Amino acid sequence: MKNIAILGSTGSIGTQTLEVIRDNGQLFSAFILTAHSNAYLLIEQCLEFVPQYAIICDETKYLQVKEALAHLPVKVLSGHEAIKETVTHPDIDIVLTAMVGFAGLEPTINAIKAGKDIALANKETLVVAGEMITALAKEHNVKILPVDSEHSAIFQCLVGEDYSKIEKIIITASGGPFRGKTIDFLAGATREQALKHPNWVMGAKITIDSASLMNKGLEVIEAKWLFGLQTDQIDVIVHPQSIVHSLIQFEDGSIKAQMGLPDMKLPIQYALTYPNRVKTSFKRFDFMDYPNLTFEKPDLDTFRNLKLAYEALNRGGNMPCIINAANEVAVAAFLKNETGFLAMSDVIETCMQKINYIKEPSLHDYLNTDKETRIFAQNLIQQMPLKAIQS
Repeated sequence: MKNIAILGSTGSIGTQTLEVIRDNGQLFSAFILTAHSNAYLLIEQCLEFVPQYAIICDETKYLQVKEALAHLPVKVLSGHEAIKETVTHPDIDIVLTAMVGFAGLEPTINAIKAGKDIALANKETLVVAGEMITALAKEHNVKILPVDSEHSAIFQCLVGEDYSKIEKIIITASGGPFRGKTIDFLAGATREQALKHPNWVMGAKITIDSASLMNKGLEVIEAKWLFGLQTDQIDVIVHPQSIVHSLIQFEDGSIKAQMGLPDMKLPIQYALTYPNRVKTSFKRFDFMDYPNLTFEKPDLDTFRNLKLAYEALNRGGNMPCIINAANEVAVAAFLKNETGFLAMSDVIETCMQKINYIKEPSLHDYLNTDKETRIFAQNLIQQMPLKAIQS
């Protein structure tokens, strides 16, 4: 029985992780469940899974959660600091980090220092501080098990392989809801259009990132650190059917691919059961249902975020931290209809140009860079007319 701490249990990945735990009750126990502000769903989850700890980050919801769970042996806590402290509990086996954005960084660092294996769904942790995180994991003999479908695919293909024999990896992208659209179309793209992903059911932030191809950019940066690669070893290809989840080309020319229907429960379960596989009742892929699998190059001129992410990775230092913070602010503004779809790329690029670059940042530097970039990006969005931002 593995005790699982789920950071972000009320989000898309968190709820699907609980489905995996529900289906494999003999293997897993939900030890910690945390939510940002969705007290209602957190209470519902705790009533079913009865974790040791329930943590609501929004401290105004603390009494609501505490009173609802008063009859259960669940310790109810509130605030981000509580998450950072409880992830070090000696009885935890795996910490699944599904918190959205930069907020997942410090809890992940604390969990690694406590020797906990990490099932990583919070890609921003490696985007922001990949060099630091991978060094810490090595120092504390901790496994970082990818939950993203693309990185899980690469991880699965590399089992038993020599990483030094990798020639390149190819990360697949569905293209999102705006695949093939022109700049003129994207200039008027709405929140509702961007949230209609053709293949995957995900949270709002990652769905917008998918629409802008920033999600692929973040995955490129994450892949560098997960698999010890150089930037020119990481390619992105658009694959609209989302059946081939990613590929590896080895130095002899051989290519391995991991395939399957788009279902996040599979990579979640693989991360929790690794190195074993456990039988599932998931729907099986049938080639006859997909007689044509197609591939195309991403349009880097129209979807500039992917190009910006490659630039940030090439520069290194705190530059990936800058694009991550700027993107989080820009996406939040777009979801509130405060800025346009194309404007998000302009905000990110301006932040890359204006925020102080640090070649070898410390954790303190990352925290300051994140804060400074968010303030600058927010002011940029508020002070500039929408047309000026989009120009």
